[in-house]
Amino acid sequence: MTKVPTETSGVIIASDTYAVARGNFRFQHQAWVFCFVLLAACGCGSTDRPPRSEKSNVIDDTQSTSQKRDDAENRAELSFKDYNLVFVSFDALQAAHVSCLGYPRRVTPTIDSIAARGFSFRNAASVSSWTVPASMTWFTGVYPSEHRMVNKYAVYDPPETRIADLRDLSPNLVTLADVLKQHGYATGGFTGNAGVSGGFGYEQGFDTYYYVKGKFGRMDESIPRALEWLKTNKDKKLFLFLHGYDVHGQSTPPGGYDYRFVDEDYDQRYRGAELEQELLREEGLQKGALTMRDEDVRFWRAIYDEKIQRADAKFKRFLDEFTRLGLMDKTIFVLTSDHGTEFFEHRRIDHGFSLYQELVHVPLIIQLPGRRKGVTIDDRVSSIDLMPTMLDLLGIEPSEKVRRQLRGQSLVPAIQGSTVKRDVFSETNYREYTYKRSITAPDGWKLIFTLEQPARELYNLRDDPGETKDLSTANSGKADELERRLFEHFKSIGHDLEARSWPIGLNPVYPSQAK
Repeated sequence: MTKVPTETSGVIIASDTYAVARGNFRFQHQAWVFCFVLLAACGCGSTDRPPRSEKSNVIDDTQSTSQKRDDAENRAELSFKDYNLVFVSFDALQAAHVSCLGYPRRVTPTIDSIAARGFSFRNAASVSSWTVPASMTWFTGVYPSEHRMVNKYAVYDPPETRIADLRDLSPNLVTLADVLKQHGYATGGFTGNAGVSGGFGYEQGFDTYYYVKGKFGRMDESIPRALEWLKTNKDKKLFLFLHGYDVHGQSTPPGGYDYRFVDEDYDQRYRGAELEQELLREEGLQKGALTMRDEDVRFWRAIYDEKIQRADAKFKRFLDEFTRLGLMDKTIFVLTSDHGTEFFEHRRIDHGFSLYQELVHVPLIIQLPGRRKGVTIDDRVSSIDLMPTMLDLLGIEPSEKVRRQLRGQSLVPAIQGSTVKRDVFSETNYREYTYKRSITAPDGWKLIFTLEQPARELYNLRDDPGETKDLSTANSGKADELERRLFEHFKSIGHDLEARSWPIGLNPVYPSQAK
C-alpha cells in the first residue's frame, strides 16, 4: 500500500491510495487468511517475542502510600518551568493489564521502569469509556457533556451527516496545546488517527499534528515521525503528544500475532482477527451478552497482552532515542490511556457501551526529572485533572478564561503528599446506543445510572472490584445519595439530566455500523 504524506496548515495526514470499507467483511476475511498463511510460512520476525512461558512476579519497586507521606523529596517545591512535556496515550490499555499496577504477567517492563521513578496513580478513572469523548477532555479540561464531542457525528440523519468538530461545537474552549503554544512551546502531535483524528479538532494549538488517515494507526507510524520532529525542535521547549492504537481491538501487529501467551493446546476457534473482534462487539451489543468458553476468553486476553508487550517494546525504543537526544533530564513524562477495554468481565467485548471498571480504570504515571524513587498514590483521581496538573507542573499560570474553564484540579498537591478526596464522574453516549453516567465516591462506592431506561447499579469497589454484585436494591439509601450527587454534578456544569429525554438512536463509529 502506497502512502502519500500531505501537509496542510501544520496538519500532516498519511493517506492510503486505496481504502477498503470495514463493512466489506469478505475482503477482510480473505486478507486475514492470506496474512495468516504468510505468517505460518515465513514467521513474524518479531524481535519482541519472549519465551512462551515467560511470566513474572508483580513488579513493586515503588514506595507505598504511607512511605510517600514521609518522603521529604515529594514535599519539595515542584518547579519545572520551561521544561519539556511528553504526553503518551496507549489507546485502550486497561489498568488491570499493567504490571506495575498489579498484573502478574510482565507485559509492560518499559512502563514499569517509568513508574519505578515516577508517581503511579493506582485508582485513576477516565471521564469516558471510549476515545473521542475521553481524549478531548485531556486537551480541554472539561467533561464530555461540555466539550460536546460525545460521538463521531454531530449530526447523523442520512443524507445529512456532519462530523463532530470541537471548533464548531465548542468554539470558545481553549486547548492545552493553545496554552503551551502561547507560552512559547513547540507543539507536536503524532497519533494513530480514528478517535484522535485531526478532523475532530484535536489539532487546535499544534504546530504539527500527524494522523494516519483511514486506519487505526500504531506507534510504528507515530514514533518515527515524532522522533524526526524532536530532532528538528530539540533546542526549543517542547510539548509532544504521542499516541497509538497498538493494543486496540481494531489493530493487528505487523506480520500478525505470534501467540506468545496463548495456551499451547488452544483449538484456534478464534485467531484474533479484527473482523472477529468487531463481530463479537456487535453481537454483545445486540444480545446484551456473549456466550464464550473460558478458553476463548483466555485467548482474547492473551493476544491483548501480546499487543501490550509489543507496544511497550516500541515505547522503549522511543525512550532510548529520546535519551540519545539529550532531552530526558529536561522532560516531564505523563503516561496514560483514554479508556480500557472489556474481555468478557461483563460478558461483552470492546469498549464504549458501559462504565464498568475494565473500561474506565486507566493507568496514570507521571515521571518528573531528577526522580530516583517511585511512589504509588491510591487516592481516586480523574482524567479531568490532567490539564491543570500539566500546567501546574510547568509553572504556567492559566489565564482567567482558562481557569474558569478547567473542571479538574491539579494533582501536584497529591504528588507532594496531600490526600485527594472527591467524587469522580464518567459518562458515555456511545453511538446513541446507550446514555450512562457514573459517580465513584472516595470510599469506593460507585453508582452507574442508565438514562434511557432509567436504571441504576450500585457497587462497593473495595469489597467487589469486579462489580459483580449490584447493591442498588439492598442498599437503596446509598444509591439514592449517590444518584443525588451525580445529578447535582451534571446540573452544576449546565447539563440537567432530567430536562430531556434520552432516545436510542444511531451514530456509527465505523461504516459497518451505519445500518
